[in-house]
Amino acid sequence: MKFSNHIKYSTLLLLSSFLTINLSCTTDKHPRLGESPVQEVIDAMTIEEKSLMVTGAKRREVVPVPLPGRKQKNITAVGGYTYPFVHLGIPSIMLSDGPAGLRIAPRRPNDPETYYCTAFPVGTLVASSWDPQLVEKVGNAMGHEALEYGVDILLSPAMNIHRDPLGGRSFEYYSEDPLISGKMGAALVRGIQSQGIGTAIKHFVANNQETNRRTIDAVVSERALREIYLRGFEIAVKEGDPWTVMSSYNKVNGTYTPQSEELLEIILRKEWGFDGFVLTDWYGGDDPVEQMKAGNDLLMPGLQDWSDAIAEALENGSLEKELVDRNIARILDVITRTSTYKDYPYSNKPNFKESIKIAREAAGESMVLLKNDADILPLKPDIKKVAPFGNYSYKLTVGGTGSGMVNNEYSISLAQGLENAGYEIDAALHEKYTDYLKKGKPQNLEADSLITAMPKPDSILGELPLDASLIRQNAEESDIAMVSIMRVFGEGGDRKLETFYLTEEEKNLLKNVSEAFRAKGKKVVVVLNIGGVIETASWRELADAILLAWQPGQEGGNAMADILTGKVNPSGKLATTFPLDYPDVPTTKNFPGTPAENPEKVVHEEGIYVGYRYYDSFAVNPAYEFGFGLSYTDFSYDNLKLGSETFENEIEVTADIKNTGNKAGREVVQLYLAAPGKAMDKPVKELKNFAKTKLLAPGESQTITFVLDARSLASFVSERSAWIAEAGKYTVHVGASSRDIRKSAGFDLEKELTVEKVHKVLVPQEKISEFKRK
Repeated sequence: MKFSNHIKYSTLLLLSSFLTINLSCTTDKHPRLGESPVQEVIDAMTIEEKSLMVTGAKRREVVPVPLPGRKQKNITAVGGYTYPFVHLGIPSIMLSDGPAGLRIAPRRPNDPETYYCTAFPVGTLVASSWDPQLVEKVGNAMGHEALEYGVDILLSPAMNIHRDPLGGRSFEYYSEDPLISGKMGAALVRGIQSQGIGTAIKHFVANNQETNRRTIDAVVSERALREIYLRGFEIAVKEGDPWTVMSSYNKVNGTYTPQSEELLEIILRKEWGFDGFVLTDWYGGDDPVEQMKAGNDLLMPGLQDWSDAIAEALENGSLEKELVDRNIARILDVITRTSTYKDYPYSNKPNFKESIKIAREAAGESMVLLKNDADILPLKPDIKKVAPFGNYSYKLTVGGTGSGMVNNEYSISLAQGLENAGYEIDAALHEKYTDYLKKGKPQNLEADSLITAMPKPDSILGELPLDASLIRQNAEESDIAMVSIMRVFGEGGDRKLETFYLTEEEKNLLKNVSEAFRAKGKKVVVVLNIGGVIETASWRELADAILLAWQPGQEGGNAMADILTGKVNPSGKLATTFPLDYPDVPTTKNFPGTPAENPEKVVHEEGIYVGYRYYDSFAVNPAYEFGFGLSYTDFSYDNLKLGSETFENEIEVTADIKNTGNKAGREVVQLYLAAPGKAMDKPVKELKNFAKTKLLAPGESQTITFVLDARSLASFVSERSAWIAEAGKYTVHVGASSRDIRKSAGFDLEKELTVEKVHKVLVPQEKISEFKRK
């Protein structure tokens, strides 16, 4: 028989042994994981078994059989699982989607119960908190739910960079800045893993678009890779210690990431010290044997062809046994950390009460107040009746679609949140919108983790046209208007340009509401329930206040009401820039790649000038700058002090932040650094540290302390494969946003400093004409 047929026959035979094996008859014949040295366990595997160990097992002919005496798991819609080898004491471990909460299906075979998880705020929103402690708290709750449902690894956090506003999956990601991304990612990892649940930071690396994501070649300079796209992952690995890393679909400078030894072995393991295993994104790469050689330890979700190819390569010697053994050892090491291996008695009953509380807190601490003319917010005591306009004032969009979705039991809309807070909502308006929204497609409760089976957003519904008389009636009878604008995007495709702008229906609604209410001397609040950046400059004068809620998770409406009423003082700040218009974006000429009709590669011509680095360095005015966010109180910045006038190893920076207003609040304090820029091109300033104050009472102060180390001063010099801090004058800027600098001070670095030398890897195969300031 042919080798591949032999493998398939062996697979069926192996499956049969999974289901019928009697451990008591085999204990003396096989080494067992945890009882015998790992290499003995690996040596006991046949070639066929080794080929199955390094590929996932989410196939219809294989079920995740437990070890004898263990509970059989019945979880639907987990991302996948590994092969069990009962005779070797190796259980199957469960991996599930999870950037905004655990993703499992509510329905299970032969089970009358319904199972849900908490939908937490999306990554872009929690990053707007600028509060790693809060994000760690969210991770703790997410990890708890995974633990109680019997899941071993959450495929989270998602850490790619907001390179272009039209990126379809940016709602999952944190920021345009790698420091924010890295700090938030590390915090979520620590929180989840504190519960004994593993994480998979993703998508490693430069997966910043969905268009042709499986084949696109991201052509990036060594410097831009190191400073922008790799840096966040580096922080997460070193400060979070994730159990696993997920390689991305795309190529980087000509090589698929799961087939890049330079990326996975040299950078990730040798330079950063990562000691977990690497898994592919689902069906990633095009050569399973090359993936084994590159150090991509686990291929997910698992195909017979992959196992066949790996087994055949082992048999004919084109794949070294030692390499596959190395990969298996990494997988087994992580397996021994899991709750399944430790036989944790999961309950299927997480503490949702605590999770919901955290979801609401995280949303409230992260939303960004973009506008508040005449301090119309928080709502004054004389506001009793509110008129919410817009479809999605009555149906909250909790998150995006794709693997970042969560099957949550309920969600609180803006209208519900206002009602819960004691406000009256016009009954006729409420009825019109709720009846209209029933035309949307219902959620598919049986959905598994395949993109083709994902529940689709009911964004197919255009904005409900309202009679002018109904708007005028509400302007007469209601005290204030609120208009919700919604955008939902998802995995598998980038945004169309028209989604960056309001539709004609949205423009007309906002114009008509604004005119009617202002004619009566009443105000208009716009709430942005969006999954990505949109244009605001052309319409923001029609609003008296704008609250950016992003996609706030299932408690979003309550969190919005908390802010609108002043129960919570907004303290969120933008972790991504809102440009005045799309042509102002630095990537407009190369996103999503060339040729335009079917991109094969995307050349990162902007280099390191992503987001605010571009806008600030090239004097391009945004609508709302990076780090921007309003509060119901004011803060002063005083007594900026540097520990020294010259840099040696590190330098301490302190500043006093005082609440000078009349409401308690928190302030995000941002530290930017301007480097000399004599020998190399440099942004005008870069974020190097940040901190969020405690809740400061009116008149109360807090001293914030930052430490700048040598790496904070350094830029990557490709020609020398090193992080170099240039000699000269450095200026520390401390402020409330990238353009609201309150205090500045300088120090000197007397001699050039080589901070770290690294390997010469991931070199582009073509010359890139990058942006330069000089």
